[in-house]
Amino acid sequence: MALSNPLTMMSPQKTSVLAVVGFIAAVFALLMVGGAGPAYRLELVDLTPAFELMRWGAWMGLAALLVALGGAWITRPAAQRRGFALALAGAVAGAVAFGVPFAMLQSAKASPPIHDITTDTENPPRFVAIIALRQGSPNSVEYQGEAVAGQQRMAYPDIRPVTLSEPPDAAFKRALTAARDIGWQIVAAVPAQGRIEATDTTLWFGFKDDIVVRVTPTAAGGRIDVRSVSRLGEGDLGKNAARIRAYLRRLQP
Repeated sequence: MALSNPLTMMSPQKTSVLAVVGFIAAVFALLMVGGAGPAYRLELVDLTPAFELMRWGAWMGLAALLVALGGAWITRPAAQRRGFALALAGAVAGAVAFGVPFAMLQSAKASPPIHDITTDTENPPRFVAIIALRQGSPNSVEYQGEAVAGQQRMAYPDIRPVTLSEPPDAAFKRALTAARDIGWQIVAAVPAQGRIEATDTTLWFGFKDDIVVRVTPTAAGGRIDVRSVSRLGEGDLGKNAARIRAYLRRLQP
């Protein structure tokens, strides 16, 4: 009498529903969070709906993460269900969908509610050519004085001018080259006035921030002052300070 193969008597493993649901929900969450910026840039939605889309995507990402972790436990190696890799992918995607907006929220809480940062709070560089480009922007280019300066000094004490040990004309050329190398769109460059104006566009939402660089002669060479101002938003998540830091590092020989 022939013996039955025990392998043929075992029921085939089934894919875990939790793993599948967690993965699908995580993908949708990623699309909601990641698509909020492009949807705003393409003018498919206004800014408020774009932020709402990102917020709900973050909560969906958190839910997907929890479901996917449950699926990973059920489908762990040696378990009777399949879908472990799918569950892990869902957990990672859900974590990203929740983590990115959460990190932005923490940056907003940690940064002061200001959007005008400069290396010279007593006599900040002034915009000239860019003023026409900011028509209709909620934020003014007029510096708000000590109300802003005090908060900047508390949050970003390292934002200070840089002096290059070379003649002012050479310092101006270096400043202009650094602005181009860092990817800013140059709006005006006036060597006689030591003034450079530029615009930087954020990658995700396409927010436009404006920058003015001032080069002034000193006994040691050329002093570089920078000012970066957002066109939109009360706070900037520390973006303007980070932009100035990156630019000043680029200036160093």
